[in-house]
Amino acid sequence: MATRPGSRTKLEILANILRLEAKEGFADKVVKGGLDKFLGLAFDELTPTLSSLPGYGDMTPAERREWATGVMRRIPRHTQSDAPTSRPATQSATHPATVAGASPQSDRSSPARPRRPRTPPAPVKASLDDSVSVLRSVNKSHLPMLERLGISTVQDLLYQFPLRHLDYANIRKVNELMPGEEQTTVATLWEARVVGQNPRRKSTQAVFGDDTGNLHVVWFNNPYVARSLKPGVKVALSGKVGVFGGRPRFQNPDYDILREGDDSVHSGRLVPVYPLTNRLYQRTARRMAREALDVALSKVEESLPPEMLERLGFVGVRDAISQMHYPDSAQSYTTARSRLAFDELFVMQLAVLSRRIRWREADGVPLSVDEARLSAFIESLPFSLTGGQARALEEILADLRDSRPMSRLLQGDVGSGKTVVAAAAMLAAVFDGYQGALMAPTEVLAEQHYLSVTRMLSGGGESPTLDEHVVSLDMPSLGRPVTVALLIGSLRKRAKDELHERIAAGEVDVVIGTQALIQETVDMPRLAVAVVDEQHRFGVMQRSALRGKGARPHVLAMSATPIPRSLALTVYGDLDTSVIDELPPGRQPVRTVLVSPEQRSAAYEGVRREVTQGRQAFVVCPLVEESEAIQSRAAVEEYERLSSNVFPDLRLGLLHGRMPLREKELVLEEFQRGGFDVLVTTPVVEVGIDVPNATVMLIDGADRFGLAQLHQFRGRVGRGVHRGHCLLLADAPGEDARERLRLMERIQDGFALAEEDLRLRGAGDYMGTRQSGLPDLRVARPTDQSLLALARREAQKLLDDDPELEREEHAVLARRYRKLVASTPFDAS
Repeated sequence: MATRPGSRTKLEILANILRLEAKEGFADKVVKGGLDKFLGLAFDELTPTLSSLPGYGDMTPAERREWATGVMRRIPRHTQSDAPTSRPATQSATHPATVAGASPQSDRSSPARPRRPRTPPAPVKASLDDSVSVLRSVNKSHLPMLERLGISTVQDLLYQFPLRHLDYANIRKVNELMPGEEQTTVATLWEARVVGQNPRRKSTQAVFGDDTGNLHVVWFNNPYVARSLKPGVKVALSGKVGVFGGRPRFQNPDYDILREGDDSVHSGRLVPVYPLTNRLYQRTARRMAREALDVALSKVEESLPPEMLERLGFVGVRDAISQMHYPDSAQSYTTARSRLAFDELFVMQLAVLSRRIRWREADGVPLSVDEARLSAFIESLPFSLTGGQARALEEILADLRDSRPMSRLLQGDVGSGKTVVAAAAMLAAVFDGYQGALMAPTEVLAEQHYLSVTRMLSGGGESPTLDEHVVSLDMPSLGRPVTVALLIGSLRKRAKDELHERIAAGEVDVVIGTQALIQETVDMPRLAVAVVDEQHRFGVMQRSALRGKGARPHVLAMSATPIPRSLALTVYGDLDTSVIDELPPGRQPVRTVLVSPEQRSAAYEGVRREVTQGRQAFVVCPLVEESEAIQSRAAVEEYERLSSNVFPDLRLGLLHGRMPLREKELVLEEFQRGGFDVLVTTPVVEVGIDVPNATVMLIDGADRFGLAQLHQFRGRVGRGVHRGHCLLLADAPGEDARERLRLMERIQDGFALAEEDLRLRGAGDYMGTRQSGLPDLRVARPTDQSLLALARREAQKLLDDDPELEREEHAVLARRYRKLVASTPFDAS
């Protein structure tokens, strides 16, 4: 019997429907509304085959059986057996051509050879340290993708936890599906076909149904689904349901072909959503994770001692890992996450507390602090110390008197006056016959510290210029001059060699510089107080190198970037902390406004208004010169544009990091003297710039900066008697960037802003994992305050009891600890 083009698919669907009807006892429930409805829709194409057939719905089940047998015999042989979506004919009653014991058409040909039962492959044997390539779900093309995600071993895959889970546990009938919601249905496939003219953009369209109705599904740019799904199979579909043409439709849902006894990985439960990279898909990532769990989870060792595990009420580590990937419920996921987050924080606390113990057990340089001389220095200053400065200085001086070397973090918001506290600490060493050193992350900041410290020590007198890299300042209370030097990498070799000799001979009392201070050629034999400014911008090994100068000097780390308490305890748990929590008297909050692109002209008018009233302004751009890769305004081009088109009547200056040091210094001096109305600059003004008359900070491309950096910029204005204004200008910020900028509008407190920044970006992005020495936190969050406190208490208790982790019950924990300190600079001292 011949069939017209286009009818073959309908005949295949009909054959499958009749097979399913046979399984259901010919109850006419396979198609919503009855089989007659399907026949009515398909009548034109099926007329040559099904003409003059009575109504299916009017028959008894027995009559339907006989009717179906006759229909199957009339469906062309090639339609059933040759179709790519049909299975080869066998004597099985499940074949589409065989209904309720009717003789299949294959009876007229030679019987098919029975298939041998498929032998399942032997399970993979893998250890935790084996390459992921041993897994069957991982092929060669996957390896570079996994490498980009930091996954190279089976253990890495086990600990690559989902970003979140989709709740597909509530299975609904087709007619219960609600548009716009994530949900799961189980339905039978009627038809699946590839559509699209472009070979590279072909999609799959399919029709599914259950006893309540039919459902249209589309997988865009994915012809593979049509080839992998056979009509008649039962499939679990999970995703968000939409409406198309008045009917429910899934777009790109996750799916599972359901077989008896299968554990659904992709649907019908809380489904994991893993981090991906280009050309790695969720279904593939889930298969990999599932296989890793199957073959390697049993090899994960429990690291917590049994007594601690029972006392804290945590689940075992294997259960926790399993539930992190495929939780039985939201509560079981929360329980598992708490356990694994504790593990990360606990081992980190062991590391920082061990480092603290070793450092404090070392012999340092106890200083006999000369309070009379220090008081004379403080009284010579043109301002009084705030209460926060005075408290921080007392805590530091108490440490300096101790024979154990100080290890302290001094935090303070922008403009809170940390530098004067650091200068007093270094003077305490000088008054006792020792040296002090201050290391800054950039030459510009080192120069600013050199100028401000020499200005303080001179009692407000003339400070040196940057042409003078060594200066002697008269201090009557000491009875001799104090020598201060600036050591930076850009010094000429002859000047640098001469400075090295004078420092080694003890002729320099205070050395201020960059990483040039920690070079092997620099010898500071009498170093007793070492200050590290903006210390989070240095690597751990760099900070440790400064500690190695002299005879175990006291170390004071400073940060104008407020560090949230949770992160301070995690990364700097070996440091005592002092906080300057108040600004100098009279300092007003800076008014911060998010400016839309349409308001750019209004923002410029605001700058002009302040200048006409005798004030000055900064305009910050992200780059020095225009970049094709990053479309943002650059300082050089913006300086030209503003000078020519926007402020031709104002005096504009230009400052960026590529300028020679002397030129930068001249620009800053001119701006501080009031020679420029507007300074167009790059982020070089983030720290260390003090211009009391500047009241406007316009940040162009504000969405390209983090909250901490924006807060630093904001701190450059409003430092005098007039209120400051910060204008955040962003041309096309995304929603995440817009949220950050709105936080700047609402929050003035640097510590509160730091907590929000940490929440939005995570610890690694906030501090810079490599710079801070912070290991990769896969599970723990910055908001896990109670878990962090618990981990710190338990770590201290265990170290008090077994400081070297030598007991048998601590063997696994000791291995984890050693692995942590070997893979990060965490243990550098």
